Amino acid sequence: MANDPLQIFDRELLNRRRARISAHIAEHDFLLTRAGEDIEMRLGTVLREFPLALNLGAHHGMLSTMLAADPRIGQVVSTDACRELLIQGEGARVVCDEEALPFKASALDLVVSALSLHLLNDIPGALIQIRRALKADGLFLAAVLGGRTLYELREALAVAEEEIDGGASPRVAPFADVRDYGGLLQRAGFALPVTDADVVEVTYKTVFDLMRELRGMGASNALMARRRTPLKREILMRAGEIYARRFPANDGRITASFEIIHLTGWAPDASQPKPLQPGSAKRRLADALDSQEQTAGEKADPIVKREK
Repeated sequence: MANDPLQIFDRELLNRRRARISAHIAEHDFLLTRAGEDIEMRLGTVLREFPLALNLGAHHGMLSTMLAADPRIGQVVSTDACRELLIQGEGARVVCDEEALPFKASALDLVVSALSLHLLNDIPGALIQIRRALKADGLFLAAVLGGRTLYELREALAVAEEEIDGGASPRVAPFADVRDYGGLLQRAGFALPVTDADVVEVTYKTVFDLMRELRGMGASNALMARRRTPLKREILMRAGEIYARRFPANDGRITASFEIIHLTGWAPDASQPKPLQPGSAKRRLADALDSQEQTAGEKADPIVKREK
């Protein structure tokens, strides 16, 4: 499996680490809380009811609790691959991997997922399964970590390892970006797909405090291509120096970035808005912009600024 290019993450190792930290996860769930609140806020703009909702990759059930308090939502089902985390929640719970959903087609009205899907090896396959499990016009909302997440730590470790060992090994996961996820939603067959991103900056006293936080989240290095030997103390100390010099905060601390990408998509339905056919517009774009229309190749007049 270590040589399989399609296996980016060691999912078994990831879940063992999550199980070990499960008893203390609430001490390190600030980012998960932020993502859950963002999903709940976006859901609040949708004026409809959802009789059956799924929280996919529910962790310890924080987002499920939010959903259960929403009067528009009926039953909430929580799933996670880590049993030790899932048992901390309430309501209907199913232990399952996010890459193998045990739900029949057109069964769900709503699927949400907070900070889980970016750690899958087969994100396109998971999105297809989610779309199939949704009823027609069902809603999918998710928050995943994007490519700018922990870029500071990635750079500091890579430079330190290059200086000391003459080469760098994978230390921070290569997450996808906003455009990638937009394309994946379309590929999975979602209608009206929307993606946007928000960067959350957090300060820590030292790089060691940041790395302790990541271990507390169960988010330390689980890449299949990771180096199996422990990180040398010399490299770690040098990385701390590089990090502090290149990414300082105003108060003598360091800054760590977490990019949260929000995904929105709908299961296709005939009632949804459709794009107009080319040439079917009833009004010229030039009129809407209050500008002069010119044919191709015609020399344009100088731009004149208008005052209102």
